[in-house]
Amino acid sequence: MRLALLAALLSITSAASAQFTLQTSNTNADLRGIHNVGNGVAWASGTNGTVLRTEDGGYVWQTCSIPPGAEKLDFRGIQAFDANTAIVMSSGPGDQSRLYKTTDGCHTWKLLFKNPDKDGFWDAIQMWTPADGFLAGDPVDGFLYFAESTSYWNNFLEQGEDADWKAKPGEGAFAASNSSLALGPFRQKDGEPREVWFATGGSSGPRIFHYKHFNGGEPERQSLTVSDIAGFEKINSAGIFSIKFRDGSVGIAVGGNYKEPDRIGKSAVYTTDGDHWSLASTPPHGYRSSVAFDPATKIWITVGPNGTDSSTDDGRNWHPVHPDPALHEPADADRNWNALSLPYVVGPKGRIGRLDPAALKSRP
Repeated sequence: MRLALLAALLSITSAASAQFTLQTSNTNADLRGIHNVGNGVAWASGTNGTVLRTEDGGYVWQTCSIPPGAEKLDFRGIQAFDANTAIVMSSGPGDQSRLYKTTDGCHTWKLLFKNPDKDGFWDAIQMWTPADGFLAGDPVDGFLYFAESTSYWNNFLEQGEDADWKAKPGEGAFAASNSSLALGPFRQKDGEPREVWFATGGSSGPRIFHYKHFNGGEPERQSLTVSDIAGFEKINSAGIFSIKFRDGSVGIAVGGNYKEPDRIGKSAVYTTDGDHWSLASTPPHGYRSSVAFDPATKIWITVGPNGTDSSTDDGRNWHPVHPDPALHEPADADRNWNALSLPYVVGPKGRIGRLDPAALKSRP
């Protein structure tokens, strides 16, 4: 029995060992937006109108031009599509929440949309294509903000006033990592639903909204499933901060209390059908602001201020990732992170890291 237990512990340790190699960002901005496009191209965003871009896997991060009038904006989210095209979202009260777009490698920007609601605050943007995606934010007039992009931004809530979208007292979303919103696979065939999940928190406790929009057919069909998530603290600083799906059914949501980042408690849930959520048996070892899935190794990674955790069983159990930095790397290479888009991770004061290619290597 002791030998079997030792073997199990060694297996967990091996699977969880990882290392983020710190990269040079040439900025002191707090970074919360990161999007890996692939083929060496990635974009990042942060405070003071900061947008960064790499075309060579992070060896060089280029400082983009600041969109006009955005010098003091906090770009919490970015969605990129290639080396030239990206949409960046700022978060702030009223018209400080904005969308800008570039199509020439961030040399110039076009203002797409300003938040028209003085009490609004945008939290996340997720896009399949430059024209198809969703935008979510804090309540406006008692309803959570949820909008779809077509040829223009269309706020479903103002049109439908669906009671299911009515916010509970103290309910809102978090803009910590641009990942309180998650998309399912991009579907274009008639009859196939486009799916999106939106996670909240606050003094009434967290909820997860699962919205389906079916393409084609008459009449047009939409559906919404709302899940109350039990076990999380019911305070303004707690809830779900990040949600991610590896397909249309298996997903993970993480969070906790950002004011007490070292507290180990109920901070992660998982689903196998997209609608029914279960608490993790072994939670991450603190508040977590972002979660991501590595399809090559089938391992999940979640990050936060006090460290990194990994899961090899689709979120049922999480284990600390202990840093094993190279001689030139700091010992805190596993912590002080805000957001993930594997293999990249970003954090405060210009921190950018890249997960070592061997860090998630599957082991028997």
